[in-house]
Amino acid sequence: MSSGNGPEALSASGSWAGRPPGVPGAVPPPSVPLSFLAAASAGLIACGVAWIWARGAAAADPNSDPAIAAVHFGVLAALTMGILGATHQFTPVITGRPLRSIHLARATFMAWLAASWLLPLGIGFEQTAVTATSGALALAGLVLVAWNLAAPLAVRGKGAPVTALRLALLGAAATTLLGATFVGDRQGNWFVLSPHVDLAMGVLGLFAWLGVTYIGVAQKLWPMFMLAHLSGKHRAGTVAVWATWMGAAVLAGGLAHGATVAEWTGAGVLSIGLGAHLVSLGAHLRHRRRKADLHLLFVTTAAAWLVAAAGLALAGALVLPHHYRPGVALIAAAMVASGGWLLEALVGHAHKVVPFIVWSLLRSEGARSGPSGKPLMFADLYHHGWAAATYGTVTTGIGALCAGLGASWTPAIAAGGGLLVATGVLGAANLSARPLHLLTAARTGTDLSAATTAQRREPAERPT
Repeated sequence: MSSGNGPEALSASGSWAGRPPGVPGAVPPPSVPLSFLAAASAGLIACGVAWIWARGAAAADPNSDPAIAAVHFGVLAALTMGILGATHQFTPVITGRPLRSIHLARATFMAWLAASWLLPLGIGFEQTAVTATSGALALAGLVLVAWNLAAPLAVRGKGAPVTALRLALLGAAATTLLGATFVGDRQGNWFVLSPHVDLAMGVLGLFAWLGVTYIGVAQKLWPMFMLAHLSGKHRAGTVAVWATWMGAAVLAGGLAHGATVAEWTGAGVLSIGLGAHLVSLGAHLRHRRRKADLHLLFVTTAAAWLVAAAGLALAGALVLPHHYRPGVALIAAAMVASGGWLLEALVGHAHKVVPFIVWSLLRSEGARSGPSGKPLMFADLYHHGWAAATYGTVTTGIGALCAGLGASWTPAIAAGGGLLVATGVLGAANLSARPLHLLTAARTGTDLSAATTAQRREPAERPT
């Protein structure tokens, strides 16, 4: 935890004492969201490794323990950590009110970091005590994040984004409480974790928690990153938030209890919510004033994964009653595509959000110009070619996993895992290398622009 007189020294009230001018007082210090996002990169690497390890078991049975362990690395250690980082950053931005405590945010990070790694490791290696410990840590993390976010979320108004964050906390509570109950004993002494109950928890986590969070926060991010202003009342975002949350809740309840009517009703309402989300995205795309860029490609590809997930889920639901094994494989592919929707969006937005956050830290350290000598811009903080390569690895990796699970094809599952590893490594390295270089230069007083100019002139000035 930061202390002293550095740029992130905390006042008694927990505010960021060294914030540069222009950064709102409610915004937490950069290390809060960045710690979650860095952990998300590590979690994605672990997820890829887990899929490589589980490739044979996952191809034979998507509900096997090794496959479930790989899924939990992706959902908890990658997606949840990334979404929590965004939540801690943008809740104060959206509401204009600070977190209750920076110390609580750091405690939340430690609890979720431990839980998100211990749970899949415990499941994968059949260590009951480890999974039970992870459940307790997840509960502790839930209490911490709920208490911390309750203060800013108590604000009235603010529309769909704040509503989404409130509902997401309820979805997080339901998912965590249900999950903690089931991981308390993996030996079946007091329960049997059947595939349909596991699927119900997956629906709650992906849509009633993580998906609703993204849908709500996107209503703020899209106008900012696309320079899109929608005039008049735009109700698609509100419909997306409420229908997605309610549909996921009903669908999960139907899956858990084997109630067919509830399953189809929930799926229908969920489809309305996700459709409204796509309608909202379409409206922002039509009104955008920023030219097409890599961020736009990430966002639209994420939306395509959502459409693919709906198609795979419908196919699985229709095939499952007649052909169990192919139906299960299609549903597993649908869940991967649903996670791909969030992962593609998370990786894409990270290339906007991380520079946005790091820029304030660099400014507080005295960095004023980039390597070109011009004023420091967000675009100076990562390599755009490597960002494009990251888009390729994450998109192809999701596709390979979907194909591998849907067709029970071991090599594709392994390839998908390897590409997720590459995504985690490329993204983390690309988004940290230049900021660290600029930070070091600012602290040592190095003139990067002069050094860069000298390097560019050296070949022309070298004697022949």
